[in-house]
This record gives sequence, C-alpha cells and structure tokens, in this order.
Amino acid sequence: MTADHAPANAERLVDDHRAPASLEIIPILGLPEFDTATDLAPEIVRAAPWLRDEDVLVVTSKVFSKTEGRMVAAPVDPDERDALRRKLIDDESVRVLARKNRTLITENRLGLVQAAAGVDGSNVPTDQIALLPTDPDGSARKLREAITRLTGVHVAVVVTDTMGRAWRTGQTDVAIGASGIAVTHPYEGGQDAYGNPLLVTDIAVADEIASAADLVKGKLDGVPVAVVRGLRVHDDGSSAAHLVRPADEDLFRLGTQEAIAQGRVEAVRTRRSVRHFSPEPVDPDALRAAIADALTAPAPHHTHPFRFVWVRSEERRRALLDAMAVAWRADLTVDAKTPESIDKRVSRGRILYDAPELVIPMLTGDGAHTYPDSRRNAAERTMFTVAAGGAVASLLVALSARGMGSCWVGSTIFAPDVVHRELDVDPSWQPLGAVAVGHPAESHPLREPAPTDEWVIER
Repeated sequence: MTADHAPANAERLVDDHRAPASLEIIPILGLPEFDTATDLAPEIVRAAPWLRDEDVLVVTSKVFSKTEGRMVAAPVDPDERDALRRKLIDDESVRVLARKNRTLITENRLGLVQAAAGVDGSNVPTDQIALLPTDPDGSARKLREAITRLTGVHVAVVVTDTMGRAWRTGQTDVAIGASGIAVTHPYEGGQDAYGNPLLVTDIAVADEIASAADLVKGKLDGVPVAVVRGLRVHDDGSSAAHLVRPADEDLFRLGTQEAIAQGRVEAVRTRRSVRHFSPEPVDPDALRAAIADALTAPAPHHTHPFRFVWVRSEERRRALLDAMAVAWRADLTVDAKTPESIDKRVSRGRILYDAPELVIPMLTGDGAHTYPDSRRNAAERTMFTVAAGGAVASLLVALSARGMGSCWVGSTIFAPDVVHRELDVDPSWQPLGAVAVGHPAESHPLREPAPTDEWVIER
C-alpha cells in the first residue's frame, strides 16, 4: 500500500501501535488432508479449540486451492505434466514480466507478480496441479466469519503463498489474502526516537505475519495452518489486494530482457513533435550520444554523406534565424501574402529561437557517383537524400529514447545560402531542415501505431 492508499485511521494506528512484548507462533496440528468435501472452519476449530480473540490465523493458499476446487488433474508422465503446467501458467497470466531458463515471472489475474502465476505442483499428489484461489481476500473473510459463528471468537485470517523478491535470493511467504487486520502499518506523520519525521515508512504487517508463521509451518512438514498470537490486531477494512503495487508505480514491472525488448519495440512511437520545452538544460553528452547513434544510419556506397551542425553559439543561432526570417518574409511578400499572414507564418519559427539546443542536419553528398546521364544522376541524388533523411529520423528517435524531445522544422531547406553564410559551412552542403531539441514541457503517452489498411499497399 502506498502512502496515497493509507487507511483513513492511519493517525490512530500510529498513535496506539506499539510492538508487543512477545509473540507466539503456534502450528495447528492434526488437520486432515483437504479436498472439496472438507468443511474448513470446523476442522480448524476441532484441531485448535484454544483459539482466542485477536489471534491471527495464517493459512497456506493451497488449503483453499484444495477446498475450493482449484486443483487440476494432471498426467503422471513428466513431459505431459510439464506441458499442462505451461498451459495453465499461460491461462492464469495477465502478462509476462521476465523469463530466465525455465523460470517465468508473471502477473496473474489477482495482480500478483510471482513465478509461474502461482501454478504449483509441489506438496500435491503427482496427478494434480494447484492453482491459486480465485479470491484469496474473499476466502479469508469467509473463513473468519465461519470461525466466529462456530466459536464466538474473533480472529484475523491471512492467506499466504511463497514468492521470491527483487534483488534477493531465496523465497519467503507473503500475504495474498487477508481479513480482519490492517495489512500495513503506516508511520507517515510520526517521528522516530530522535525526532526525525517519518515520511513514507509503511510496514507490510500482513507479509511479516505470513513469513513468521511459515517458520513453524515449513514446506515439508504438512502443517498448512498456524496461529500468530500476541499482536494488537487492528481492522481497518483493508485486504491483501491493497498490498499489490499498481504496475505504473512499480520500479520492477519488467525483467531486464523484457524491458529492453519492449523499449526496442516502442522506441519509434515514443517520438513526437515537441513544440514546448521545459527550462531544464540538455546534457551535452546525451545529445552527442544521440547524434552518434544517428550517424550509424545506412548510406549508399559505404559512405557517410551527412553531417549534423550543432549550433551551440547563441549569437550565431540568432544571426542565422534572423537572416532566415528576413529571407522568408521576402518570399512571402512575393507570394502576395498580407502582413498579418506573414507575421503569423514567421512566428512559427519561434521554436528554433526558444529550444535549448538547435541541430541542423546537412547532406554533403560525399561519395556519390557521377553518371553520363541526368536520369541516373538525379536518382543518385535522391538515394543520398533518402539516406540523410534516415539519419534525421534516427536522430529524432535517439533523442526520444534518451528522454529528450525534438521537433523537425523544414525551414532551412528554403534558405540554403543563408545557412551556408551564417554557419560558415561548405556551399555544396544541402540543409535538411532544423531540429529543435530540449526536454518536453509535459509528458505525452506512447503514440498509437498508424493504420496500415490505407497507407500500406500490398502487391
């Protein structure tokens, strides 16, 4: 549970939650082998007539898998059993986060991120495979209510399953269902013993209970239920579902390989034309790295027929843009545009003044072949222009992949002489627009893929 999801009575919990002097963790022995015919609450009451108010009943999820019909018949043949297990994992998974060898980390329908979507073939007969209960919080609530009806005793219930942890080896039990207990203890707004404010500390109490109880349950001892006694139990109406961090807040929402693969697929669609930039300066090393990526774009004849002129001098930038504005106004006047229309059009170039950085791509044509006829010479020029355009597109994507925004503006194409003079570059170089670079003033969602039915022609 994040600070935003803290229970309404968080302040009260901070005030009266104190560590107990001691805790007992008591295994419940003598329980039967469970199946769909088992009435769980009476069996627990029979085996543990000593239950008290505020005991926390900790139940392995597999108990509910067995009593709620979540066991799947499986072939005894190892290969067939493994094939069925893989299918069940696919069925139970919402998304795959990571793969490594035979290990598959997924998110299941409950929002839980764990190995194999909780599909488990351990501690069950070899002809069965266990699936997690469909509603562990509901299972916990029903068991708690049934025990109260039978005994008048008010217990809390925590349903557990085993999971690994990011950055840590080994597994531990965690709460996947809960009822009758605040699943977290938020300390936000409190102070430590030294007077330091506690800003985001939020203890996952239900998970700590699950892990503690597993010390007496074990994995091989056939003890699926235990009692944690001695806690001051608060019930704020929360459930284990509150312990599931939303995917968009999760720093570990994808495994490394999956994150890299998704980044590669989505890189192009992160790019969009950004026309408003924040005041944050651009890291020169990051921009230089993006340009280096763009320079790897394919080109004819194993050449590098393009250059990027990074206009770092503010004085030179202003001189270039002012001169281009004069030339543009002259062109628009020849077109018989009104003064108002000319002002409006020229004002669109303001982005090139305001952007933190300005890059001018150029086509040099180095390495182009010369032919005895105009047809092939024109085709050669087109081929090199396409290659340079690919480098420009690569730059825009490389900038976006590094968290920078950009906007390609075509104005320099119409004023090559001005560009040559003001930037002091070879007069044979052909300007291919200008790229305004900076950090976007606001974030944008991933662009949707373009439709292909109209714009892709298949023959």
